[in-house]
Amino acid sequence: MTDAADPFEAIKVTFFQECDELLGDLETGLLAIEAGSADDETINAVFRAVHSVKGGAGAFGLEDLVRFAHVFETLLDELRAGRKPCDPPTVKALLRASDVLADHVSAARGQAAPVDEARSAALVAELEALTHGGAAPAAIADVLALPEADEFGFRPVAFDFSTLAAPEPAAASGWRVTFRPHARMYAKANETALLLRELSRLGPVEVALDASALPDLAELVAEEAYLTWTLDLAAVVDEASVREAFDFVEADCDLTVEALSDAPAATDAPDSAPDLDIAALLARATAEAPVIESAPPVVEVAPVVPVAAPTAAATPAPAAQAAVTIRVDLDRVDRLINVVGELVIQQAMLAQRVIESGLARSSGISVGLEDLELLTREIQDSVMAIRAQPVKSVFQRMPRLVREVGEMTGKRVRLLTEGEATEVDKTVVERLAEPITHMIRNAIDHGLEMPEDRLAAGKSGEGTVRLAALHRSGRIVIEISDDGRGINRERVRGIAVSRGLIVEDAVLTDDEIDNLIFLPGFSTADAISDISGRGVGMDVVRKSIQALGGRISIASVPGKGSTFTLSLPLTLAVLDGMVVSAADQTLVAPLTAIVESLTPRPGDVHYVGGHDAVILFREQFTPLIDVGMVMGFRDAALTPSDGVAVIVETESGARAALLFDAIQGQRQVVIKSLETNYRQVEGVAAATILGDGRVALILDVDAIVANARRRSARPELKLAS
Repeated sequence: MTDAADPFEAIKVTFFQECDELLGDLETGLLAIEAGSADDETINAVFRAVHSVKGGAGAFGLEDLVRFAHVFETLLDELRAGRKPCDPPTVKALLRASDVLADHVSAARGQAAPVDEARSAALVAELEALTHGGAAPAAIADVLALPEADEFGFRPVAFDFSTLAAPEPAAASGWRVTFRPHARMYAKANETALLLRELSRLGPVEVALDASALPDLAELVAEEAYLTWTLDLAAVVDEASVREAFDFVEADCDLTVEALSDAPAATDAPDSAPDLDIAALLARATAEAPVIESAPPVVEVAPVVPVAAPTAAATPAPAAQAAVTIRVDLDRVDRLINVVGELVIQQAMLAQRVIESGLARSSGISVGLEDLELLTREIQDSVMAIRAQPVKSVFQRMPRLVREVGEMTGKRVRLLTEGEATEVDKTVVERLAEPITHMIRNAIDHGLEMPEDRLAAGKSGEGTVRLAALHRSGRIVIEISDDGRGINRERVRGIAVSRGLIVEDAVLTDDEIDNLIFLPGFSTADAISDISGRGVGMDVVRKSIQALGGRISIASVPGKGSTFTLSLPLTLAVLDGMVVSAADQTLVAPLTAIVESLTPRPGDVHYVGGHDAVILFREQFTPLIDVGMVMGFRDAALTPSDGVAVIVETESGARAALLFDAIQGQRQVVIKSLETNYRQVEGVAAATILGDGRVALILDVDAIVANARRRSARPELKLAS
């Protein structure tokens, strides 16, 4: 259990949150390199991501993570220096390394079991072989195959000295580092003690502290920085290695690095800077660093590009203005959203009371109420924007899944992603991961053919899975498609009949056959495996999507592939809706689905087969659905000319006219889950509380239209009981 009162643990939590972002950046960069974008900027970004993970892990003593990241980082350093090529075998090894690095982070975080040591060690050996140019150089191979010893016990060994690399230029025997932090360095949760500990990894360090700028206690400002350190490092290393210890703070401090032979002795420091041992220094530096609030929010400052270190002839270049963000515990945001939702309800109730009182719209109270409504809407929009999050956090998990499932099935797979910046409510994003994961597994396992089968069919041996996100009609749409074999409808129908899911003589359209895969217990797998075939699959996916107020549809072409489309609300908190009445019930229709409304004229309404009503709308006949009848609110149909027809458009683009008794008005409502508080009701997406305190049902327009079409077109459809 994390001690919330421990600032160190709070910083550690922040480090792991940053690791999530860094690992995402790492994955994105490596995929870009794999796609052919192996430019210097991309390689440097990948290197910085691994280096940042390593640096933070070192500060917290996560040695296993540090060791693996160091080997990973070393190979990346060879790539960015141009000493090693970004060829396909190297990139594939780097992608596997990013997976193992993520496993090490999860293990250090306590969210997963310890990393498989054999797997990690094998990958370390592979990375080192790539770094040093091969698993067994010729000279080493000769040593591994030594001849027998002679009678004196000696083994003759031949060496080819031409294979030895030329000696590197001699590095300086030591370095003098002068380090003066700025206040903003501490504001970003950096600590001098940790930086000095990182420097001490290179060799012995002698430290002198200059506290001459420290003011009297009465004048001391806690957020300022007053101390300067002079550090003498006795190590034969290059200057880049010394500066590397200060990579993350170089823009937030004054830093000079000079060869020790060219610098004055450390004893030349002012009398006020007595020599300290490392232990005392770390204690002093830790004490000087400002205390960081442990409970969220924790201030997080976006990284700043380091500037050149100052010299005697130059002053430090000003750092770029950093964008400041703040980390806030999600529970706090949820509580804020709930309170804002109650505010919206109370504002609607107050407006209702004013209307009932008969006050004129020009009265001071009415005008003030309108201002309050606008302000409430602005507050609500601002709060919802705080929860908005790109779907990138979900999409970034999928490349690893594709690699692993591809290896397990022996298929070559390429993943294409689009719309990663599309924003949606954080709750929706978090609950998208599981259904998307399952559908991508299915796309690879069931949809894509084996390489030889694809080649025989005239396709590329490498299959493609596409994951895309976009906004459409006020909702978010996620598409998972593949260029595989498509759905074998004859086989799907046969399996459904054999498992008793439908009766043998059921008459089904292609769409209805495709949707059989969502029935509980349906599976096309021939054998149980780690990927699929356990009889729990797409039905769980559909329930997960429905629980979010969404829906899922399928489009498949045999031999060409399949596309699964998820349509979800942008937020689970609020909705712009049209308040309508059917029979004695008050309902809400989502405004995003409404095209327009009209009063039907008797001559515009016709009946197909004597019972299915259609209305002539803009020179086209559109199905007319009596919502009161469909929902069971009345037994006798409403005369169309006595009601109001609301033209709606579904996610698939199909149009229909919903017949209501009347329209009460348009307003923003707070969504309350009906399934959580009662149970799932067909044709109902959720519920809300109106201004007069009544509960109104929010209609699921797509479900109502689909059910009406199904009853009209397929009355003979029978499921097995």
